[in-house]
This record gives sequence, C-alpha cells and structure tokens, in this order.
Amino acid sequence: MLLTIDVGNTNLTLGLYEGDKLGPHWRLATDHARMPDEYGLQFLGLLEHAGFGRESLTGIVLASVVPPLTGRVAQACREYLKQEPLLVDVGVKTGIRVRYEDPRQVGADRVADAVAVHHLYGGPACVIDFGTATTFNAVTKSGEYLGGAITAGVNLAAEALYTHAAKLPRIELQRPPSVIGRNTPHAMQSGLLFGYVCMVEGMVERFRHELGADMKVIATGGLAEVVAMETEAIDVIAPWLTLDGLRIIWELNQP
Repeated sequence: MLLTIDVGNTNLTLGLYEGDKLGPHWRLATDHARMPDEYGLQFLGLLEHAGFGRESLTGIVLASVVPPLTGRVAQACREYLKQEPLLVDVGVKTGIRVRYEDPRQVGADRVADAVAVHHLYGGPACVIDFGTATTFNAVTKSGEYLGGAITAGVNLAAEALYTHAAKLPRIELQRPPSVIGRNTPHAMQSGLLFGYVCMVEGMVERFRHELGADMKVIATGGLAEVVAMETEAIDVIAPWLTLDGLRIIWELNQP
C-alpha cells in the first residue's frame, strides 16, 4: 500500500493506494502546533482504524505547502511508519514541464494536480483548487504547466468578513434560499457562494480564450462540490485529485 500525504494550510489529506485504486482516505484539519510524535501517533491510528499496520506500507509520498510542518510530518513518517517519504520538490520526476518563471515558487499541490490532470484527463485544462486559496491552473495538451491565478479561498474570505466587519457574524458556507438575502447570514452566503461562482465562470472563459475552446475544467478541493452545483462551467469534480497526482509522481520515481 502506498500512503499519499498532502499538507495544506487548512487541511491535511491522506490516502492509501493499492495500485491505482484509492482506498481509505481522510481529510483532517491542519494543526500548525502539532509535533512529530503527535502526527506519528495519528498516522498509526488511522492505519489501524483502516485495518492496516505500518508493515503494510510499501512507500510514502509527501507534498507540503506549509514549510514549518514539512519536516515534522517527514520525521513522523520515518520514526513511526519506518518509511522515508518521497518529498515532492524540485528535482523529482513529474512527467510534466513547469513553465513558471521560477518553478520553485509553484506549490507542490499545484504540481500534483497538474500531473493528475495530464495523466487522467488530458489537456488543455484549467484546474481549479478550492482550498485556503482558490487557484486556477493552466495545463497544456502536451503536459506543460503554464501558471495560473491565485485568489483568497471562500472560507478565508468569509473569515475576513467576520474578523474585520464588527456587525457581520461568522457563517457556515451553504446555499441561501435566494440570491437576494433577507437577513445578514443569507446575504453573506449569497455574496460568498454566488460571487465565487461568477468569478469561476468568468475566469474559466478567460482561461479558455488563452488555452483554446476544447479546454476541460476540473475542480478539486474541499468546496469543489458546493461550487460546482451552482454552475455548468465545471466538467469534472475530483475531490482527491492531489492524492492521485502524488500516486502518479511516486510511480514515475520508482527504479
């Protein structure tokens, strides 16, 4: 079994693969204060709950966009799972060419998403990742990662409203009864959800203008399904796309 780990600013996602099939998988809250021992014990607990021991693992591949946690998670893998993780970084084989001006500035999760899309869906494609940030990523038909666009994620925007506007409450993101909110929570839900939907539709059209009319749109991340339900601009919902990409990167780097 291959263990894939994606360390994000908001969520830490893990998945077990047997071949190319995703088995047990988890989405956890990222705890920036957690130490290697805590992560190690948590990983062992998840494996045990799924009916596996650490001896079942044939490898671990790790992507992280949280530098302070990268070393802690890697240490937990070494000490508790007895595996040296493959860290997705510059120099690792990905099967795609990163055309960013400085490839080191591209998050490992964005690279993994692009790898998965290139291998599983083909290009040209716009990959939208609804995470702490909402990112739009351009992948060409030949498998080149061109770059993209980055903006604040939906939950981050909601938290900013609560933090910086004294009379606005903290809300749960869900579909309001109507676009025109009749109370403050519904008005905030409308602005956040439908506002982001309109942004997605507009950005997709702008990407299509540059990538071509046959561009596919693949959405991933925790809020992908919520947004995709409100628009026809998204062709594929792939909530575990990053883990698929990590699995492919692992396979590309085996002797």
